Amino acid sequence: MKKAAATRLNILQKAFELIYINGYQTTSIDHIIATTQVTKGAFFYHFKNKEEMGLAIINEILKPTLATSFLEPLQKEQDPIVVIYNLMYDLLLKNEFLKAEYGCPVANFTQEMTPWNIDFSKALAELTQEWTKAMIAAIEKGQQNGIVRKDVNAMQVTLFVVSGYWGIRNFGKLENNKTVYLSYLKELKNYLNTLK
Repeated sequence: MKKAAATRLNILQKAFELIYINGYQTTSIDHIIATTQVTKGAFFYHFKNKEEMGLAIINEILKPTLATSFLEPLQKEQDPIVVIYNLMYDLLLKNEFLKAEYGCPVANFTQEMTPWNIDFSKALAELTQEWTKAMIAAIEKGQQNGIVRKDVNAMQVTLFVVSGYWGIRNFGKLENNKTVYLSYLKELKNYLNTLK
């Protein structure tokens, strides 16, 4: 990786960490510069403003993470009941990128930024749509394979599961630990078993 690309990636990674902990609006460019130890000129060489950097975080940090952690499991496994439960279990209890005390970074960005920034809204909607489409496809494949009942509405199940995930992430943030996730996972397993 060339020095300029490495510097840009470093800025994005450190800025993401600050924003994940403190929120987008309370994280200043000066704070990012101090944390990354780059000059102001280097920051503005890579990003014309904070908004451009924020969109780059969504597209270059969160999207690849979504692809490997959220999408790939749904595309590999044949049984959507098993894969959806295991996915949620892994995201909530095992994933080291996602911290209980800070919630879900996509949900945080969505709550903080979409009311006033159309570019963030579009980028975050794309991320969420990719996840929901992959889950819907997994459920529909399960229906075709006789694992999931034919009368199950894949879109409704997906919205229910994803909204539950975002909600329990907020409870985890409030409680500042992962134990609150266990009740969600237990009830999720019960719910998913009703889809057979």
